[in-house]
Amino acid sequence: MENSSFSNPADKLVLIVDDEENIRELLEFVVKKEGFRVDRAVDGEEALSKARQASPDIILLDLMHPKFGGFEILRELQGDGTANIPIVVITGRYTDRLTSEMIRREPNVRDFIVKPVKPQIIAALLHKLLNTQPPVKSNR
Repeated sequence: MENSSFSNPADKLVLIVDDEENIRELLEFVVKKEGFRVDRAVDGEEALSKARQASPDIILLDLMHPKFGGFEILRELQGDGTANIPIVVITGRYTDRLTSEMIRREPNVRDFIVKPVKPQIIAALLHKLLNTQPPVKSNR
């Protein structure tokens, strides 16, 4: 019996923004395995452009980028058209409590994850934030 209060992950688009290809691939693998659609961006410029065009349901955003820094991207995404897109910040850089609290207070930031990312944490967080149900795992 399916609970109708949940959305279908296939109806949700996740934008992955990271300049490291191996991280993008890991995140994409996890996101697709959970049934979501995926788009990728390698830097801030591409992230902003894709966020405005594709209007993703959520953005997984690395803070360290060439060209644009993560903070600039966060601020830009608070502008018209993208202000309501929830963002999960992912960073490999050490951030002190003050900095991580400051990031968490940004209006569009829903969570803050430190690398290395654990696939099960990303999966659970996406389902929670997007109100979707994880796919049923077969026992084969």
